[in-house]
Amino acid sequence: MQHFDFLDDRQRDALFAVPPQPLRRDGDPAQLALALGATFYSPGTRAGLVEDSRRAASIGTTSHVWCLEDSIPHEAVPWAQANVVRSLRGLPEGERLPLLFVRVRSPEQVVQVTAQAGAAAHRLTGFVLPKFRPGPDGEAWLQAVDQAGALAGRRLYAMPVLEHEDLGWRESRGEHLAAVRALLDSRREHILAVRVGGTDLCGLFGLRRDRDTTIWDVAVVRDMLADVLNTFARRGDYVVSGPVWEHFSGNDRLFKSQLRQTPFENTRSLRLHRQLVRDDVDELLREVALDRANGFSGKTVIHPTHVSVVNALHAVTREEYDDALVVLAGHGSGGVVRSPSGGKMNELGPHALWAEQVTARAAIYGVLAEPDGVVALLDTGWRAAQAAYGLSGASPAEALSVTLP
Repeated sequence: MQHFDFLDDRQRDALFAVPPQPLRRDGDPAQLALALGATFYSPGTRAGLVEDSRRAASIGTTSHVWCLEDSIPHEAVPWAQANVVRSLRGLPEGERLPLLFVRVRSPEQVVQVTAQAGAAAHRLTGFVLPKFRPGPDGEAWLQAVDQAGALAGRRLYAMPVLEHEDLGWRESRGEHLAAVRALLDSRREHILAVRVGGTDLCGLFGLRRDRDTTIWDVAVVRDMLADVLNTFARRGDYVVSGPVWEHFSGNDRLFKSQLRQTPFENTRSLRLHRQLVRDDVDELLREVALDRANGFSGKTVIHPTHVSVVNALHAVTREEYDDALVVLAGHGSGGVVRSPSGGKMNELGPHALWAEQVTARAAIYGVLAEPDGVVALLDTGWRAAQAAYGLSGASPAEALSVTLP
């Protein structure tokens, strides 16, 4: 598995000063967690889940979730579960596919899916656990994943989703997060990453962000996200993934786009600029940038063209990388060193953890060769999605019908 593997050798050499490194599915879980990137969700009712994973891989998706929870009607659960099991059995051996997870509704379903899949369960990487809370409920979820791993004959990972109302209410939030952290710490080797359910958290207050608004503009939810990051992302202890962006197109907008035109002019990609603004992806770009600035890594996505947006913004710039190398070279000596770019200072003590995280990300997402390389990477990924999903000339709404029932 390798990020941006839709690029050919010539494109990779042109775009990256340091290319993304290949990863093993059974490799270091810290690297796998960081490599999740844009986690693409498909409803478990999709008849072509195997082909979904195949196409998702072709556009650079490294983590794919087959969902048996909120994305499907309650009455469809039995059929969808049978469909997921049938699809697991139909996955081809040896083919390069994303890390595969199933989002389930109950601990019992974790065990049922694994047992019913039989030998095919080894293709699973793990389970997404919705509305996770501490106490007996959380223990039951984690025990079910342990039992599923025993049935599959390999370690299966858990990705709990923090979206319970105890996280939403200010008076219960601190105790809730501390208890979740203690529980996850006790099973740390089984927790791949922590996810956040932004839609559910907005729903607690009857809110829904529009396409001119990022999740960071919704004050009550922003406070929750900050507390989640404070609890789990300190010292880089856990990878915490950003909430889903649910928009894919719309009518005329009230506010002007903040997406600068200059980088697109420099790379002769003005067509892409127009398309990003038309499809409301400019605000997704802004949200991903804010996610990363605050400590999230990766993001849930529901549209194929969003995969390259999230992953491209995780690639490391040459300036970031050079600064990180300077900081790590002087680690332990203290003091301040001028940035190789000449535009800022590097403090060798306070910037040390940041530098470690940048180099870890660089190994997985690569280091861009040019300052505007992210635009070229976006453009190439966008074209790959259009080709794989037959989206050329299609409206965004028509494109979404490719992945939703």
